[in-house]
Amino acid sequence: MSKVIYLTKQPSNAPDPAGTDAPFGGGPLLDLRRRPLHDLRISVTDRCNFRCTYCMPREVFGSDYEFMPHASLLSFEEIARVAGIAVGLGVRKIRLTGGEPLLRKHLENLIALLARLRTPEGEPVDLTLTTNGTLLAKKARALKEAGLHRVTVSLDALDDSMFERMSDSNVSVATVLEGIEEAARVGLAPVKVNMVVRKGLNDGQILPMARHFRHSGHILRFIEYMDVGSTNGWNLDEVLTGRQILDLIGSEFPLEPVDAHYRGEVAERWRYADGSGEIGVITSVSQPFCGDCSRARLSPEGRIFLCLFADAGHDLRSLLRGGASDEQLRDRLAAIWHGRNDHYSEQRGHETQRRDKVEMSYIGG
Repeated sequence: MSKVIYLTKQPSNAPDPAGTDAPFGGGPLLDLRRRPLHDLRISVTDRCNFRCTYCMPREVFGSDYEFMPHASLLSFEEIARVAGIAVGLGVRKIRLTGGEPLLRKHLENLIALLARLRTPEGEPVDLTLTTNGTLLAKKARALKEAGLHRVTVSLDALDDSMFERMSDSNVSVATVLEGIEEAARVGLAPVKVNMVVRKGLNDGQILPMARHFRHSGHILRFIEYMDVGSTNGWNLDEVLTGRQILDLIGSEFPLEPVDAHYRGEVAERWRYADGSGEIGVITSVSQPFCGDCSRARLSPEGRIFLCLFADAGHDLRSLLRGGASDEQLRDRLAAIWHGRNDHYSEQRGHETQRRDKVEMSYIGG
């Protein structure tokens, strides 16, 4: 059976094992580059029903691919415990990812647990989910009733043949669009729609996507093709930059910049000058935003990764299942973040591209 090996080594500057971490003293939790911990992205499964070429190419993730057994995954209670501790350390936004998160059975039960979390000031945490949309029409109401605030839907083309080529699936665009509309109808809005742009492949879909989602109330976001993982055959020549995307859209629909909601927000925001909506561009390749990155990622089996392009994770599952107290978990997570110095996109070059990196299907985008 084929299987991608997800690296779990500890970096050489990793903090001491739990039990010897210095107690967290309170106050702002900052890493070595003075970046706060604000976002926690939780991957609930490594399974997906798509085989997108930039994420889970079928030649690697084929029918004989060995996914994680259920017993290896964190339980919903374990996930909620880690999330609660992270909120106490400064997390204000939680995003559920995968794989395809809606393949995890009874996901609404996890959402209900996370929806109960409150910041030290008593405010609810911003709770979102990223999905390919295939199951969204069926599950949107249950997700909303459980406490989910918003969804982001991946959609790389409006043309069915191009969409099938990008996703390597038999799912129709209409199925995804139905999920988007149902999500908005039940109140999971505004819906964000993410399009990964690969030059020479689906870049001809940029303007059709822009035209379709203007006046819709949804927010369309364009993502530069990134060298995530080690299996997608990334080539810099296939990157259409955010600037090029904005110039293309702006040639038909004039755009105006919009201020970020908070430090570390991923997408650069723009709105149509005629008031017909908002778009965003995510420019990890051409304009790295490492300096404001405030995101940690929790893998399905309980490892903390400090960068989307990381080659190592930090084990929390052994603590969760080994009797560690909340204080020990807090001190471990704080020590991990204190020692963080990741800035891959600023370092990107031939050497870094060749190194092994965690797969996006495992850690989420």
